[in-house]
Amino acid sequence: MFPFAYTKPSDTRAALAAGARGGRYIAGGTTLVDLMRETVERPGTLVDINDLPLRDVQATERGGLRIGALARMSDVAANPRVRSAYPVISQALELSASAQLRNMATIGGNILQRTRCTYFRDVTANCNKRQQGSGCAALEGYNRSHAILGTSDACVAAHPSDLAVALAALDAVVHLLGPDGERSVALADFLLRPGDTPDREHNLRPGELITGMEVPPHPQPLRSGYLKVRDRQSYEFALTSAAVVLHITGGVIRLARVTAGGVGTVPWRVTAVERRLVGARPSDRLWAQAAAVASDGARPLRHNGFKAELLKRTVERQLRTVGGTP
Repeated sequence: MFPFAYTKPSDTRAALAAGARGGRYIAGGTTLVDLMRETVERPGTLVDINDLPLRDVQATERGGLRIGALARMSDVAANPRVRSAYPVISQALELSASAQLRNMATIGGNILQRTRCTYFRDVTANCNKRQQGSGCAALEGYNRSHAILGTSDACVAAHPSDLAVALAALDAVVHLLGPDGERSVALADFLLRPGDTPDREHNLRPGELITGMEVPPHPQPLRSGYLKVRDRQSYEFALTSAAVVLHITGGVIRLARVTAGGVGTVPWRVTAVERRLVGARPSDRLWAQAAAVASDGARPLRHNGFKAELLKRTVERQLRTVGGTP
């Protein structure tokens, strides 16, 4: 590990000043410390933000939900309001990492965690995300765990966060604070596809800090759930996953949000599935027909072609679980 400086500001203003000078924010450290050990990341200064007042989980005035960026994953998963109103969030969190990591990791850090691509984490391998223009070893290497949606010739790394998949299905917004003041960005616009610039993973400006995530109000009653398929039931990242959010009244689906994980370079909104659901009546046939288009536009690689069919099955199963069958 390379030498670095460490500072722990007691207020937001001091934290932002340190960030503006090039310091890297750290809270739980469950991703950044690993990357520093592997010399993938070499920050000159770490800015410990654990003393900032960003841990609250509370209802908004409009009836949505606000989650502080420093709230621990385990605390949010256990929060009674989250569990009752947004089970998709609790389920995604409880299927993430191990209990020990969930007790340390924060909501903001989880959204910003970097890919688990082995070539990204191996500093001897070519990786455009780590060093722009060096190439992508995963394209011709062992790519079973990589993305099939939202990829480019420069990068095929899958986004690792379960929570981000759930929040994307709920149209969540990221609240930010930086040297130029406050701003809010939809999560769908905050996390960036690789394109020709895979080293740019998010819409975060220099020195900017995530202060919280907000779930806007949704029509009631709202049904939601998260399903994760992985190689083992213990701590493991998704081969594929599906977050489903449905509003059904009068026997008709009025709102549908379906987002896939493990298969995209970002949490992948499956809009083709959503279009088939809205205005239809729940049925086994509908779930199967809608899920059949879940992998439209996929670009499988040599070792991960199975993910296209696995995604369809995962989406269909979760639609049945959340939507039920009359």
